[in-house]
Amino acid sequence: MNELSEMDELFDRLFPICRSITGDGVRETIEILGKYIPLTMHGVQTGTEVFDWEIPKEWIIREAWIKDEHGNEIINMKNSNLHIVNYSEPVNTVLSLDEMKTNIHTIPTLPEAIPYVISYYKERWGFCMSQNQLDSLVEGNYHVFIDSEKIDGELNYAHAILPGKSEKEILISTYICHPSMANNELSGPIVATFLYNRIKKWKNREFTYRFVFIPETIGAVTYLHQHGEELKEKLYSGAVLTCLGGKDKPISFKKSRNQNAPLNELMDHLVNNDKKEFQIRPFTPLYGSDERQYCSPGFNLPVGQFSKMIYGAYAGYHNSLDTKEMMTIEALLDSLNEIEYILKLQELNGYYINKKPFGEPKLGKYDLYPDINAPALRGRSSNKVLDNRQQLNQILTLLNYSDGEHRLTDLAKTLGYSLEDYAISIDVLEKHSLLEGPFFKKGEILK
Repeated sequence: MNELSEMDELFDRLFPICRSITGDGVRETIEILGKYIPLTMHGVQTGTEVFDWEIPKEWIIREAWIKDEHGNEIINMKNSNLHIVNYSEPVNTVLSLDEMKTNIHTIPTLPEAIPYVISYYKERWGFCMSQNQLDSLVEGNYHVFIDSEKIDGELNYAHAILPGKSEKEILISTYICHPSMANNELSGPIVATFLYNRIKKWKNREFTYRFVFIPETIGAVTYLHQHGEELKEKLYSGAVLTCLGGKDKPISFKKSRNQNAPLNELMDHLVNNDKKEFQIRPFTPLYGSDERQYCSPGFNLPVGQFSKMIYGAYAGYHNSLDTKEMMTIEALLDSLNEIEYILKLQELNGYYINKKPFGEPKLGKYDLYPDINAPALRGRSSNKVLDNRQQLNQILTLLNYSDGEHRLTDLAKTLGYSLEDYAISIDVLEKHSLLEGPFFKKGEILK
């Protein structure tokens, strides 16, 4: 089975699950993802204080439906778990149509869509249906039934660590708390899962990679409460993955609040210098996902966000129109390829040291000075070939500016070659013991 088919299969396993910020849906999701990558699941008990928040009671939902006075079923959450307001209280009563409507949610501007509605922190009950269906209901009495309860349980999250040469970490975070929506819920966990397995195959990983699967907001706050100090010490950069579907749409990067975040600088370079067709958005706490928690002032971690079909900017946002067909698995594969490409460049984009800095090395001695008979330069790990002039330009620039003070993007700007082209020259110079790196700084200290 190829990667695209595997992503499609994973989607089909995850889509029907009724997820929330706590409960069996989260645990089942983690269990399924754990068959693809080695996740460790943790639980934090109800009532635990996590900064200004408290872990809520665990929500259990068994059944929810509405029937008319003749016993005809109007809606049932078995047909769509969006029909139930997430975290609804139990109810078993008969109401008139007007009385029932006060607890029915629709989207009048999208009359065929079932909205996604939550009430995590205020006790209420409710149902969701399309505006068209609500308009079709006739006067009469309706039996509304919700079999649910809230118990002292736990909030669950999971993570997996891929060790690299350095203990300095890259965070990849995504959420697993929404019910059956494609782009807004499953695109992030699916891309993160397959990204783990891609990175696992990289040879000589510079960084350690931390993959985190959490309920949105309360899960991020909880994760920071338990691991925030460790992240402050180890984190080099990171990104939240969300809303990564959308055919023929470019990757969109929301910057970190921390202006010195390496991904901020790298993405600016790729767009402004390498002319990549990525989109860049400024940081804002007004909307977004868990980057708002990672970037809160007490942590100010260098974490941005990768998206494509951005929340709030497409018709299917937080409703039943958010389907696999609208999102497309092909778009997820594109997002996977693009994010892997960016992370590979981040591994390259460090500081280098010229190991023979007193004058230029005699390049001919290493078959690195091109002449009419010289072959073009080819790296050990690339099929790409540099022409003779490009070869010499890159080598001379790398050797001159590799003083531990210039990041690779600084060097790349001097010549105008794309960042990925330098991988070949770096590879060859390292092979001849002329260059050492990359190094990544914390403050002004080489690490």
